[in-house]
Amino acid sequence: MSVERTFDLLERYAGLFNKEDALCCKQNGEWIKYSTSDYIEYSYNFSFGLLELGFSRGDKIMTVSHNRPEWNFIDMGMAMIGVVHVPVFTSLNSDEYHYVLTHSDARMLIVSDRKLFRALKAALSGIERRIDVYSFDEIEEIKSWKEIIEAGKAASARHRSTVEEIKRSVRPDDFASLIYTSGTTGRPKGVKLTHRNMVSNFLAAASIFNLKQEDKYLSILPLCHVGGRLGNYQTQYSGTSIYYAESMGTIASNLQEIQADGFDAVPRVIEKFYDVIISKGNKLKGVKKSLFFWAVRLGLKYKPFGENGWFYDQKLKLADKLIFSKWREALGGRVRIVGCGGASLQSRLERIFWAAGIKIINMYGLTETSPIITINGTEKGKVKLGSVGTSIPGVEVRIADDGEILCKGPNVSPGYYKDPELTRAAYDGEGWFHTGDIGHFEDGKFLMVTDRKKEIFKLSNGKFIAPQIIENLFKELPMIDQIMVLGEHEKFASALISPNFRFFDEWKTSRNLSLSDNGELISLPEIQTLFSSEIERMNRKLNPSERINRFRLVKDEWTPATGELSPTLKLRRHFINNKYKSIIDQVYMK
Repeated sequence: MSVERTFDLLERYAGLFNKEDALCCKQNGEWIKYSTSDYIEYSYNFSFGLLELGFSRGDKIMTVSHNRPEWNFIDMGMAMIGVVHVPVFTSLNSDEYHYVLTHSDARMLIVSDRKLFRALKAALSGIERRIDVYSFDEIEEIKSWKEIIEAGKAASARHRSTVEEIKRSVRPDDFASLIYTSGTTGRPKGVKLTHRNMVSNFLAAASIFNLKQEDKYLSILPLCHVGGRLGNYQTQYSGTSIYYAESMGTIASNLQEIQADGFDAVPRVIEKFYDVIISKGNKLKGVKKSLFFWAVRLGLKYKPFGENGWFYDQKLKLADKLIFSKWREALGGRVRIVGCGGASLQSRLERIFWAAGIKIINMYGLTETSPIITINGTEKGKVKLGSVGTSIPGVEVRIADDGEILCKGPNVSPGYYKDPELTRAAYDGEGWFHTGDIGHFEDGKFLMVTDRKKEIFKLSNGKFIAPQIIENLFKELPMIDQIMVLGEHEKFASALISPNFRFFDEWKTSRNLSLSDNGELISLPEIQTLFSSEIERMNRKLNPSERINRFRLVKDEWTPATGELSPTLKLRRHFINNKYKSIIDQVYMK
């Protein structure tokens, strides 16, 4: 059954996957399940309802919603009649929402709940054109999305043939979705994606993940994020049941409840899992603690397909029986595969989770590439741990003379919405998309991504610094939550560090310390000494020019809500530089 447009997934569902738990979410402590027929019926009724409201091909609807099955119903409903879906992050501020509402030309806004409606209420003011607002949850102030569904049901006989006619006319290269990049600097960019862009990507991913109809997949990444959407589509293509995580804080418990076979994540989620596991290991005593960290050390040396030899594999079997099997049990006992992208993943984490029987599928791409450019496989010759894999079918990758990664293929966006100048800047005369990332190939085919081109800086002595590599090295220290390397045009590299404050909870308890806030903690001489010694130890792994000469601890936890991280958990360097300007000036004695 051929899939060329996103909504072709519905016909595939109808023909191949008749199941009771196609899409599931948790409400009031219970998992609510929508069947295959529910999915198809809601999607068609939403299409009928939009036609009844006067929507036509090319119109745009903006959604601001947490992950839930209803997102899929309206996504497919829009796609079938050529309405462009504009899914937006739930963590933007009022000015950013106002910009997207204005720039996207959205005719309708759908939010998931009261809290998000309040966040968007101010953003709606000052927009001259009419924007109808609906909500998934029942809110007194605005209409329910169910009104559109009911209108569609009532008008289904009148609009069914129209929907089928429009579906037949939709081409793979038609404009299907407008996604605004979260951005670490400046205004969000509106990226146009076609059906071909997204379909070619999720077909490639589905062939790697090889999920089964009987599998269950926990969806964690926001569906408005191109990576979350990719995972959502490729999982549906495989007929796998999708369960949407309640929140970032319930991932482990949700995995246990549904006994998931896989899930998607950004590197920060993997890092948090590892930190929790290690913290539990640190609480063990005697032989149990020794065995635990013996297994960890063994796992950090892991190489797939028996590359470490017979004796290593025998030790790994023992480690699995004693230690790693318990890691899997903590995640529900069935997890075997994790899709990971959106930022740089520490290779040591990739190795240890593969050793533990949980294959992290590391991939690379951008919103403009739908998103996958390269992906690691699971078979010999198709995976190299520490890399972001090989290019997906139909996609060409080239390294420019300055090291920038260039890409060409069916996954590449046709350009930026209402911004021909930015489009011309991103695509060269030969049709290559310039990613803005620096990288190189190993073994002739495995891509290694070094850093963002615009984030690499030069010291006053002419030495170039790639901050992400250094930051990832120091984030191996359990006491560091986030770190940003500084030093452009300065004599040496320095760093701002947001400590992992939870790491110090047990330390404070053992010393019977009662501190008023994080600021008091980081000012303690013992804490400063601990960080100094650990940074000095890690510095030995770096070239002299890359070493952190000075550092400052900050009392703040960096999050998307407080502005230091983007919605995809990347550092917003410009924001951090401005927020801590006085501290940075002290570091460089300005």
